[in-house]
Amino acid sequence: MSWLAAPAIAAAAYYLLAVVAAIQWIRRSGGPRPAAAGAPVGISILKPVHGRDPLFYEAIRSHAEQDYPEFEILFGTTSPDDPALEDIARLRDEYPSRRIEAVLVSTEAPNTKAGVLAELARHARYPVFLVNDSDITVEPGYLRSVVATLSDPAIGMVTCLYRAEGRSPAARFEALGIATEFAVSVITARFLGQAEFALGSTMAFRAEDLRAVGGFEAIWDYLADDYQLGRRMHDAGRRIEFAPAVVETNLGAGTWAEVWRHQVRWSRTIRVSRPAGYFGYAVTHATVWAIIAAAAGHWNVAAAALALRMLAGALAAIAIQDRNTSGSLWLIPLRDLFGFAVWVAGAFGKTVRWRDQNLRLSSDGKIHRQF
Repeated sequence: MSWLAAPAIAAAAYYLLAVVAAIQWIRRSGGPRPAAAGAPVGISILKPVHGRDPLFYEAIRSHAEQDYPEFEILFGTTSPDDPALEDIARLRDEYPSRRIEAVLVSTEAPNTKAGVLAELARHARYPVFLVNDSDITVEPGYLRSVVATLSDPAIGMVTCLYRAEGRSPAARFEALGIATEFAVSVITARFLGQAEFALGSTMAFRAEDLRAVGGFEAIWDYLADDYQLGRRMHDAGRRIEFAPAVVETNLGAGTWAEVWRHQVRWSRTIRVSRPAGYFGYAVTHATVWAIIAAAAGHWNVAAAALALRMLAGALAAIAIQDRNTSGSLWLIPLRDLFGFAVWVAGAFGKTVRWRDQNLRLSSDGKIHRQF
């Protein structure tokens, strides 16, 4: 057997582990959900906003509808003309008994989101903070699930997996990647003991633990604020755990160019945050290595690698309860080829576009300058 089959064999081994990890995750998530110990603790939901994301009102309304004894929702924006403010006012009118506030923030932080979060933390009244992206829709029982997981004193941060929905072919293609590539990588990383990261879809932690790692001010020079905060919690000896809840993001009707820019930004951000992990991710491109192995005549190796890749993707979609992409699983090989192109593009360059800003990143993941 020639050396051209080696990458496909490595990819097959990785996805065999991924299959085992996904099965374990599904079994665990199907069990009884944890119950919070003691009296329910108050939660301050901190949500930076910048414009009106697709289905923004439905997303924030899913938070206000939570059946939880005591919580508040604090929105932060840097513009008095932000169109999201209209929806926030509507939410406040619909739920007058909730404490729902919009805070106008002035910040010089290179990462505006982290600067807004630092100000919202000063307005928060409860001992537990929950941060998630403005486009996240949550299921009933979300707050109870997250707080129950955080009730273990050894756990310093709780995060959640997420699925995506798109309203254009390009956005649906991106959603397929989230379900069958990104979710696979997260589930497998946890299975292999990598536990220093959190996802921006949900980060819940105690205010005192945030202060112990320097607050949001410690991460406001970085673009990957979620990764940086999770790493600091982990380095401080606090465990990061996943709650059983799965949340959802709406990708809107993005064009192919917009999806490409978003994916490359994501890849470059990961590369400067975790370069070893980024380049080690080469082993996961099973479709590319299967094509090379097949071209070299190693059809059995190619078939095994591709079959395990498809199975892992399908199981990950089940793990995150993704019904939106169930009819598109046959597109996984094509999505993998797109993902490989993104990975190559992400391996080079230090500029990204985030929201309406062009940013340059330094080699340690800091925002070097805006231009």
